[in-house]
Amino acid sequence: MGKKSRRTKAPKPARMPFVARTFEGLPGEGDWIALREFVPAATATVTLNDGEQVRVCSLLPGSGAGIRRPDGEIWLGLQVLHNHGDVSRDLAGTIETARETEPGNPVPVRDPGVGDRLQQVVDPASSFDVEVHSGFDFWVEGTDAEGSDALAQANESVSPTERLTSVEAAYWVRMGDKRYLRWVVTKNEDTVLDGFARLAAAGEETLGEGTKLIGMFRAHGLLVPVWEMDPTVVDDGAAALDGPLAELSTRLDAAIADDAPLTSEQRNARSNLTSRQLTIR
Repeated sequence: MGKKSRRTKAPKPARMPFVARTFEGLPGEGDWIALREFVPAATATVTLNDGEQVRVCSLLPGSGAGIRRPDGEIWLGLQVLHNHGDVSRDLAGTIETARETEPGNPVPVRDPGVGDRLQQVVDPASSFDVEVHSGFDFWVEGTDAEGSDALAQANESVSPTERLTSVEAAYWVRMGDKRYLRWVVTKNEDTVLDGFARLAAAGEETLGEGTKLIGMFRAHGLLVPVWEMDPTVVDDGAAALDGPLAELSTRLDAAIADDAPLTSEQRNARSNLTSRQLTIR
């Protein structure tokens, strides 16, 4: 009798490991998250390890992953639908694909597999200075598409947004008759939650009269507290909130440094804050 044939199973492709705090270690970690999750129109320039510069955009036309501009510059879109488990690898893969794309063309979305992460391709000494735009005119600067109906429609969807300067990654926004402040706190989320619980129990979690901490959402391994402002009490814009947020940041640091066990009031405040959390992946 002949020997039984042995079939060799093809090895399964390596799966991208899930990473919760996907932008950790990058310059401007909180701003990467803000531009990906809630800032409508903003850009920043980041330098790669080989010296090449990439323009990082909150949103590109058609929610595209990237564009290789006619001059060869790479534009990277953050607000895209793809997420294969580690957004950092997705975006690094888009940069790699962009380098293979002919200038003047959009960059297609590809599954990067277990490739490099942004942390491996971005120069750790790079700056990440955010410029918030009132609309998407930067998409078409110097092209024939300026003033197009599609661009006008996109601009109409933009809520007025301003970045604060007293802390990193805090943005004021006006949505209809509502005003909000969202701050990406780049510290361990458990210690931040404990800190806010201590502040809330003491009535020190607001930004002053006419402001209210309405909840937090979790994004990419960090907490993002959200305050609502009463426009009849608090002046519009980021400038009115820079001082109060700087003071709250100091109070939060002190609360985080407090290593005493939470009191019953603080535990109740923590539970209340947790019940109002929304997770964004």
